[in-house]
Amino acid sequence: MTRAAAIKDARLTQAERTEISDMKMFDAAVRLINERGPVGTNLSEVGVLAGYSRGLASHRFGSKDNLFNFVVLRVGDIWLEQLKNATTNQLGFAAIEKAVDQHYQICVDAPAHLRAFYTLWFESVNAQSQLGNTIQKIHQRRFQDVVNWVLNDSQIGEAEKRDADIIAAQFGASIVGIVYYWLTNPEKTKETKRLHDGLKHTMMRLLK
Repeated sequence: MTRAAAIKDARLTQAERTEISDMKMFDAAVRLINERGPVGTNLSEVGVLAGYSRGLASHRFGSKDNLFNFVVLRVGDIWLEQLKNATTNQLGFAAIEKAVDQHYQICVDAPAHLRAFYTLWFESVNAQSQLGNTIQKIHQRRFQDVVNWVLNDSQIGEAEKRDADIIAAQFGASIVGIVYYWLTNPEKTKETKRLHDGLKHTMMRLLK
């Protein structure tokens, strides 16, 4: 570290230094998860790749499960903020359409973050861990958002509203299927876009 950088760092608050180190370790963890998978990612290498000591990530997170939980929460927060901005004052099919478009956009804008997120998502299946619990809550939040969009739209019929749970489950299952295709075919962006558009068409038919 240069003298100027050291002086600048000394002027930061503890909270600011923690946020900077967290962001660097987040980026390092995402890179290692994508390159080596969750099994091949370890805490000491996250610390080194982030530019710190081998022991900092272990001190900060304590376990790989806590590190992976941190990564999922951070990507989840980014996604949630973008989703809120896209669906504000939207209900029914309009909200679902915006959500699908935003999901495709994050595939384009932040593929490394989303790849790490869903790699950990699939890895957590049947895992009795903090990570598994976090992902279950995210899945439930996504499901409930769709249910609420359907139930609160006055233009949607009562028959469709009675099937709100089924429609939300179909939406969630379709997103996961699209993601799996994208993870295994990262170069096929046009096909991934068509799958997102196909989901919007399916949702329109279910709601109208």
